[in-house]
Amino acid sequence: MAEASPTSPLSRPPDIHNDPVLQQLAAKLRSYMPESDIFEILRAYMFGARAHGGQRRISGELYINHPVSVALLLTELHMDAESLIAAMLHDVIEDTPTAKSQIAEAFGSDVAELVDGVSKLDQINFDNKVEAVAASFRKMIMAMTRDIRVILIKLADRLHNMRTLGVMPAPKRRRIARETLEIYAPIALRLGINPWRMEMQDLGLRALHPMRYKILVEHVKRARQNRREVMDKVEITVHALMEEAALEPIAINTREKTLHSVYNKMKIRRVRYSEIMDLFALRVVVATVDECYRALGIIHNAYKPVPGLFKDYIAIPKSNGYQSLHTTVFGPHGIPIEVQIRTLEMHHFAESGIAAHWIYKSGEKPTINEQSRTHQWLQGLLEMQQKAGNPVEFLENVKIDLFPDEIYVFTPQGKIIELPTGGTVVDFAYAIHTDVGNTCMSAKIERRVVPLSTVLESGLTVEIITHNAARPNPTWLNFVVTAKARTSIRHYLKQLTSDDSVRLGKRLLNKELAVYELSLEDIPERTLQIILEEYGYQSINELLSDVGLGNRIPKLVARRIAPGEVIEKFQDLKHKIKPLAIKGTEGLTVSFAKCCQPIPGDHIVGLVSPGKGIVIHRHICRNTREFRKNSDAKLEVEWSERLESTFATTIRVDCTNARGVLAQLATIISESGCNIENVSQDEKYGGQVSLVFIVSVQNRVKLANIMRRIRNRKSVIKVYRPRG
Repeated sequence: MAEASPTSPLSRPPDIHNDPVLQQLAAKLRSYMPESDIFEILRAYMFGARAHGGQRRISGELYINHPVSVALLLTELHMDAESLIAAMLHDVIEDTPTAKSQIAEAFGSDVAELVDGVSKLDQINFDNKVEAVAASFRKMIMAMTRDIRVILIKLADRLHNMRTLGVMPAPKRRRIARETLEIYAPIALRLGINPWRMEMQDLGLRALHPMRYKILVEHVKRARQNRREVMDKVEITVHALMEEAALEPIAINTREKTLHSVYNKMKIRRVRYSEIMDLFALRVVVATVDECYRALGIIHNAYKPVPGLFKDYIAIPKSNGYQSLHTTVFGPHGIPIEVQIRTLEMHHFAESGIAAHWIYKSGEKPTINEQSRTHQWLQGLLEMQQKAGNPVEFLENVKIDLFPDEIYVFTPQGKIIELPTGGTVVDFAYAIHTDVGNTCMSAKIERRVVPLSTVLESGLTVEIITHNAARPNPTWLNFVVTAKARTSIRHYLKQLTSDDSVRLGKRLLNKELAVYELSLEDIPERTLQIILEEYGYQSINELLSDVGLGNRIPKLVARRIAPGEVIEKFQDLKHKIKPLAIKGTEGLTVSFAKCCQPIPGDHIVGLVSPGKGIVIHRHICRNTREFRKNSDAKLEVEWSERLESTFATTIRVDCTNARGVLAQLATIISESGCNIENVSQDEKYGGQVSLVFIVSVQNRVKLANIMRRIRNRKSVIKVYRPRG
């Protein structure tokens, strides 16, 4: 008899008696799911088994055993039938000829979307492995923003893959382990699925550092008995004290720290294993929030708390919704012991996180607002994806956003803003709203004005001062730590650069066309379309942007656009070339060289730098010598007659190293109406010192007046501008 196709209906459940894994799965499902749903899941098993056919994993076992194990993991979270069906089928699109439409026909469109969201982008050719991984990750995250179950299936898939990682070749094993530690374990933490996160971290450590892992296991085995005896005594004492205070705990138990946690602590503190004292933590589960604080008082009364190590995550939950009281006390023999105190509901959420939504029975939702917190995080991911330039940049930004440690900062209205450790004022501004970040001008902490780069600490109240004319500064990228701030700044600068480059490209092209007594408006639309197709551009703005960024030489583009008869008419072109007027307000596509720092009044030259636009140098700058022979790279420029900006330049002052000299020179510059942006000092022999000032001036005449006044000081030996 011919074998049925994968999409053929299943009239009766498959025989599971010869498959212990399927038996285990069915038993788990019957504990919380109706028979009709179990039938559909077993039908999905048959569908997947037929689709995968005789495929086997590297270990030699049948491939279908992997999807069944993934589904079994999801039953720990009491996931719904659609999630388990998708788990059974999560590899069929990727590894078999089965199409998404076939899954939709057999099990519905929701299941098909879940399977497609987990599937990688293997059908697309990428330049390298990193780009392929990043693109697949972005696809999965975008599917996750539509349905959170996608990432839960993927986490279960990754956890089972980590459990069976030993058969993989060493390079692939290390790559998968590193990816798990950098991405999937932090996502599990963010979603609050703690057991999976801890197991992923331990398995990742074993795959990345097998020898270190083995040595740690041996040390833990040797130390476990002694430490366990101490913890047993503490458990008995705490239980007795609570009974004496008429407080009946639901549970008091000891939790051993994971090997990954111990290894990280050793690495960060640079200590030996024998110096790590808090290998065990005491967990106390009580009925109500009020009892949590009563239990804390009882424990602090019995054991002296370690100063600075108390955290109230009940009043201020973690970003993933986690709630608990954390304290560290000095136990017997002075051994520090971490204590966690929480309600039963908080404990369920700490173990299952966002998945607690499925664990609670229908109609009984947990009161912890994990749904809105997860929704906020997913919205942030969606915003990052829209602003990221490419999948690799998006992946790096998500990694940045998965910091496990947070600080809690307040707005003047009392709203709590969560930031990763090391978050700055600018990160805080963007966390409030993108528009606040884009227009922040300064800030106050506890009513005191502080720099935007100030690193924040928990408990501070921060006020952001905005201005409509304020704009993001590229230097902010040097100190921001949140992915939202980084992507928002980059996105704004890209948009700004794009607009600036189009405007500059139009000026440069019109300047070259003016040689032929033409402008861009004189060129017929049909001619422009032919040129755009020839160069491979979709629009005229793309061409102008590349001209402005220095990726296309305006002279050559102008010669290609201008009609042949016009070019023949103008043979001697040199006398018609007019220098480009520089105003200083052209934007990011016109920059001023840091080596020579030109200012109005200097004889200048422009160098076309691919990807950057035009870089303005002083004509005498040593760095322009190699470009002078290349007429395509050099651009004739001059200062515009209308200048509104100030320009930074450097003056170096050699003087005697006497008391008060720096203050005197700074006063001269300040009284001249110029701003000192930076000052540094180079020591010299014989009682001399060289002071280097970076000042903002309007033009060369203004600078000359300052230098003349400085030169008249008796202590000054020499004052000059570096040539570059």
